[in-house]
Amino acid sequence: MAKAIMIQGTTSNAGKSFVAAGICRILKQDGYRVAPFKSQNMALNSFITREGMEMGRAQVMQAEAAGIEPSVLMNPILLKPTNDVGSQVIVNGEVLGNMKAADYFRYKKRLIPDIMRAYQRLSEEYDIIVIEGAGSPAEINLKQDDIVNMGMAKLADAPVLLVGDIDRGGVFASLYGTAALLEPDERRIIKGLVINKFRGDPEILKPGLSMLENLTNIPVAGVIPYLPVDVDDEDSLSERLEQKQGHGICDIAAIRFPRISNFTDLNALERLDGVSVRYITSAKEWGEPDLVVLPGTKNTMGDLKWMRENGLEAKILKYASSGRPVFGICGGYQMMGQALSDPEQVEEGGTLRGMGLFPGRTVFGQEKVRGQVSGTFGALEGIFCTLSGKAFRGYEIHMGQTCWDTPPIPLTSIGGANRGNLYGSYIHGIFDRPEIAQAVVTALLKEKGVSYCPGQEIDEAAYRERQYDLLAEGIRGGLDMELFYHIMEEGI
Repeated sequence: MAKAIMIQGTTSNAGKSFVAAGICRILKQDGYRVAPFKSQNMALNSFITREGMEMGRAQVMQAEAAGIEPSVLMNPILLKPTNDVGSQVIVNGEVLGNMKAADYFRYKKRLIPDIMRAYQRLSEEYDIIVIEGAGSPAEINLKQDDIVNMGMAKLADAPVLLVGDIDRGGVFASLYGTAALLEPDERRIIKGLVINKFRGDPEILKPGLSMLENLTNIPVAGVIPYLPVDVDDEDSLSERLEQKQGHGICDIAAIRFPRISNFTDLNALERLDGVSVRYITSAKEWGEPDLVVLPGTKNTMGDLKWMRENGLEAKILKYASSGRPVFGICGGYQMMGQALSDPEQVEEGGTLRGMGLFPGRTVFGQEKVRGQVSGTFGALEGIFCTLSGKAFRGYEIHMGQTCWDTPPIPLTSIGGANRGNLYGSYIHGIFDRPEIAQAVVTALLKEKGVSYCPGQEIDEAAYRERQYDLLAEGIRGGLDMELFYHIMEEGI
């Protein structure tokens, strides 16, 4: 059976996902067969495996760092919030149903067999499992029946490294306070403290580190520097979503829906020289974009109402009427139609008027469409006509089917819509291939009278591998690796 090490954090966004990914990479470099695991993930950024199963994107990123193919075994439970008090519950890659938070809290212990079956199967295939926790283990109102932090550590006999984020301040208090709020048997499982995202001279920290060790009786296992690596982010806490100002010659404005999902769709565009992707939440942030993107969302009807109330819908309609390009992906594509109907109460129920940019109507049902897809762009019109015939790869993950009053020009060989400078698709990752991203930016800049001379085409696979190596290098340099291996070997 595999050995285990668990990464927990004092708070959400402390860097658990990146630290776990870096450790996966280190262990791979050191010759181990290693796999990531997170029993329960709450995120709107998900991924579809080769088998058509849905899982959290953070574990996909960690699997890539480990050099293995993502499997739904690595994330048996995924919660996708649909509103402030409820989520869609996905178990073993398939939708179980929607639950209110209180109902799920009472139900979740029934999922422990699913969690342990997945964990045991991984444990039989790999030497080491790197487990990621969620949020903080010191949420004292939620500790009872925990299945993702200390509860999972006990189930897997996994020693814990507790990570605190110094970049947001108060790291000593958060590490000490987290340890202090745990029960004695839980505190004993924490074998090392880690300070993450440090900028500056580590010597300045030494007096505080000694005091922290004395107060908690837990050794400091390392100080990890702030690492500006480019790997997929887990959820809407991503720092890239805070970007409001465009500084590139090509300005792309994406609507930051309250329930935005799979915002990694725009990463390939963001990486190109001279391109800025900014996420806006109000009409006053509109600026003068060259392209407006309506990304995916877990609550299409609710987020359309949100845009209608804050003035963004009016801005988009005026922008589109002037002939400027708008691109909708998944939920954003559904909004662009004539109407959204929800007879089975999948989202909010009833029927809602759409934006009227496409002559299509979407009806939500209980069945989720999911799968990896590939194809070519159709014979397009408008600013992106140069995409015609180009090949793409991506994945579909959506509720609802769209039917047409008048069939539009199909965006791709497997569907979607094009009408002038309006474009819509269910396909996530549609811009991911370098030649697609470059063609989009070249077309946008040509419209402005600017010739775009992109640099050498990025080898996406090599680029990502380099980012994981940089992540591992930074974490290896910050951790006491001798102590790390001792902790993992000794267990709990």
